[in-house]
Amino acid sequence: MSLMDAKANTLIGCTPGFKQFIATVLLSGFFAGLALTGVQKIQVTPIIAQAEVYEAAAAQAALATSALLDRVHANVPANMPAEAQDHQHADAHPHDAQEWEPANGTERTLYTIMANVTMAVGFAFLLGAAVLLRGDAGINGWREGLLWGFAGYIVVFAAPSLGLPPEVPGTHAAPLMERQIWWIATALLTAMALALFIFGRHWSLKLLAVVLLLAPHLVGAPEAQVPGGAAPPELVRAFIYATAIANGVFWLALGGVFGFFSKKFFTEHDISHQKHRI
Repeated sequence: MSLMDAKANTLIGCTPGFKQFIATVLLSGFFAGLALTGVQKIQVTPIIAQAEVYEAAAAQAALATSALLDRVHANVPANMPAEAQDHQHADAHPHDAQEWEPANGTERTLYTIMANVTMAVGFAFLLGAAVLLRGDAGINGWREGLLWGFAGYIVVFAAPSLGLPPEVPGTHAAPLMERQIWWIATALLTAMALALFIFGRHWSLKLLAVVLLLAPHLVGAPEAQVPGGAAPPELVRAFIYATAIANGVFWLALGGVFGFFSKKFFTEHDISHQKHRI
C-alpha cells in the first residue's frame, strides 16, 4: 500500500472493520424500516385516515364560515343565486394548487417504506456512533442490541413525548421552530443523562444525570395557544398508544438487528478489543 493510499484510508476511516460497520448500519436500517412500516400499516395508518376525515370536515367548516363572513362584509344581496355567490367568492379567493401526495395503495406504501428505511439508516448511524464513542467496534449480539435499542427509544421517543406527545392530523400545536428546539434539547439531554447514569461511576455523575433528565421537563414544552384539535379525544389517545408501540417495535428491531449483524461481521475479540485501535 502506498503512502497516499494509507493517508486516504486514514481520512475516510477505512479500518479493517469499516465495511462491516457500514453493512451493519445499512442492513439494520433496512429491516427496522420494514418492521416500522408493517406496524404503521396495521395500527397507525388507519387512525391517521380517520383523523384526516375530521381534519377535512373542520377545514370545510372553516371555509364555509369564511365565505359567509366575506359575503356579509361585501354586502352581497341576499337574493343573489348561490352559483353567482360561489363564483364571486372563488374570484376573490382563488384556490391554491393542491400539493402532490402519493396515491393510496401500493404507491403510498412504497413511499412510506422508502421514507422509513431512510430514517432508520440515519438512526442506525447514530446508534453506531454511540457504540463507537463508548469504545467498542460493535454490539455483542442481539440481546445487547435490544438494550441499546431501548435506550434509543427513551432518548428519541419516550422522553420528548412526555412534553410533546404524537399529534394526529388537525391537532393545534405550538410554532414548529419552538417544538423542534425543545425536542432536540430534550433528546440530547436525555442521551447525556443515560450515558452518565449507566457508565458514570461516581455518585456526582449520577446526580448530574438526574438533573439533565429533568431539566427540559421543568422548563416545559411549548404549548399551542388553542388546545385540542379536530379529532375527538379518544382518537388522539389511540394514536398516542399506537405510535408508542410502533416506535417501540422500531427501536427494538433496530438495536436487535444491529447487534445481530455486529456479532456476525465482527468476532467477539474484535468487539471487545477494537477500542484499543480506534
